[in-house]
Amino acid sequence: MAAEQRPLMPKATAVWLVDNTSLSFEQIADFCGLHPLEVKGIADEDVAKGIKGLDPVSSGQLSREQIEDAEKNPKLRLKLAPPKHKMPAVRQKKAPRYTPVSKRQDKPDAVYWLLRNHPEFADADIIKLIGTTKATIQKIRERSHWNATNIKAVDPVTLGLCSQLELDLAVSRAAVKKERATKRAAKAGTTLKPVQDAPAAAPPPQTEPQPEPLAETPPEPAAAAPVEPQAEMPGEAPEPHEDGTGES
Repeated sequence: MAAEQRPLMPKATAVWLVDNTSLSFEQIADFCGLHPLEVKGIADEDVAKGIKGLDPVSSGQLSREQIEDAEKNPKLRLKLAPPKHKMPAVRQKKAPRYTPVSKRQDKPDAVYWLLRNHPEFADADIIKLIGTTKATIQKIRERSHWNATNIKAVDPVTLGLCSQLELDLAVSRAAVKKERATKRAAKAGTTLKPVQDAPAAAPPPQTEPQPEPLAETPPEPAAAAPVEPQAEMPGEAPEPHEDGTGES
């Protein structure tokens, strides 16, 4: 039976049905979602010791008429009564992948193989596929793991850490994520355009050549002006000499 069609407390309900009805082990096992041998163990008191039986009739999971009809016909299967009150759906938290102790030592080899062969994988993808930790992935990537010298790249499918279907699904998801990231980056204009798509660079404006400046020549020294002899004015007597002669 589907998990959502099982009674609320399967083993407690099976204990009550074994003790209070003449239903076959197969009928009880089918209704409670158990194995017939497990129901037989309950009848032999080898299983579910100390569990108090739960009446499915008083809890509204079965009707007395349905139990009586099933007791008369061993081929008849019990069906869970529709609930009187609608219960909201509860989303169960997904538990991390469990790896047997004997295979945990093989995880570094699988991580190294994924890092080498699928660089598009993010750390979260590797953690989800193998069940390792982010710190371990970082140490293996940096080759700082305590057992780095002995780590070899081995396919996780060969090691039994995941199935080939799970690996293929993870690869396809990583490829889709990478393609979306590339499209977003291209739309934002953060990627370089191809050379053929890039606009041609405009030629620099041409300017007329300027004539080279002439070399400056040092200025010639100015010629000394000739000293003209002073002419004697008429009527002026010559200055007397010291001897008083007045002769020049």
